[in-house]
Amino acid sequence: MKLDRVVLRHLQMKQKSPFSTSYGTFTTKDFILVEAIDEDGITGWGEGVAFHVPWYTEETVKTSWHMLEDFLLPLAFNSPFEHPDELNTRFSFIKKNNMAKAAIEGAVWDLYSKRKGISLSQALGGKKKSIEAGIAIGIQKTTDDLLRIIDKYAVEGYRRMKIKIKPGLDVELIAAIRKQFPTIPLMADANSAYTLADIDLLKELDQYGLMMIEQPLGSDDIIDHATLQAQIQTPICLDESILSIEDTRKAIELGSCKVINVKIGRVGGLSEAIKIHDLCKEREIPVWCGGMLEAGVGRAHNIAITSLENFTMPGDTAGSSHYWERDIIDPEVEVKNGLITVPEQPGIGYEVNRKMVDYYTVKARTFRGAAK
Repeated sequence: MKLDRVVLRHLQMKQKSPFSTSYGTFTTKDFILVEAIDEDGITGWGEGVAFHVPWYTEETVKTSWHMLEDFLLPLAFNSPFEHPDELNTRFSFIKKNNMAKAAIEGAVWDLYSKRKGISLSQALGGKKKSIEAGIAIGIQKTTDDLLRIIDKYAVEGYRRMKIKIKPGLDVELIAAIRKQFPTIPLMADANSAYTLADIDLLKELDQYGLMMIEQPLGSDDIIDHATLQAQIQTPICLDESILSIEDTRKAIELGSCKVINVKIGRVGGLSEAIKIHDLCKEREIPVWCGGMLEAGVGRAHNIAITSLENFTMPGDTAGSSHYWERDIIDPEVEVKNGLITVPEQPGIGYEVNRKMVDYYTVKARTFRGAAK
């Protein structure tokens, strides 16, 4: 497999509604769409998940474009490869910049699957025919607004609700939800908003039967999380702290968490995500797939990775219509009775709608490999 050219596009899509976390509020999603074409004219698609501001990790859309243009694409063009895993090895000397790495690697995985005539799910080792869908709900103006939204998605069949919390908007909020929805599968995402000084407050959450509390402490911390996990009953799920299989191993051995959120972009691509999945399966740590407000291509990759057997909890992969007036794939991702069907067609299993891609594109540039 040898790449002939790669097209990078900067897309900007307006969200149907603002999405608020302890980091800030998002009203539009800027991202890089990667189109990789091999010498036979077969196309694979990948999506960068970095935001336009470095509030989740150090990466942004601009830094990802720079890394792709100046470092990662030249390495990808350098010589033919047999398997997408080889990109993981080629990129290994470049520190972090995982979202940029995952964007081109994801396109190559799609291309590889299409060349093999198999679905991306099958190429990754997935077995499931459908996956459970959860929903991530941002911070709302009022508790009543949040309760109405939870009720709406419960009626639609979503299998898990994730709500955002932050200091001053936590225990009372969870209590109000539990009063109205005593049995609904519920988790809280703190996005690193707390410290060990808040341990008594975090202990109060134990009484509400949460599936987990996600990343309560610092994004670069696994030691304090181990201290916290030893003192609370609610399982801690690590998100921002896990950038690699080595981070995963250390967190498990320290007892820093009981659940891990696997985000393809955060860990540097599908190849690393599979390694993390396999280690967690071996150590009996359940995993689930988190979301980054992806458009259709990134959402398709999330569906594929979630088809692996140790993804035992509903992820953040909601339907396209939850986020966008019109997604960039056909058909759009749909949730029926809380489930998403895993495509069986070659590659990601969805067709990229070039008309919609053109509509959302801010800029584009084509990069070519060495002359034949």
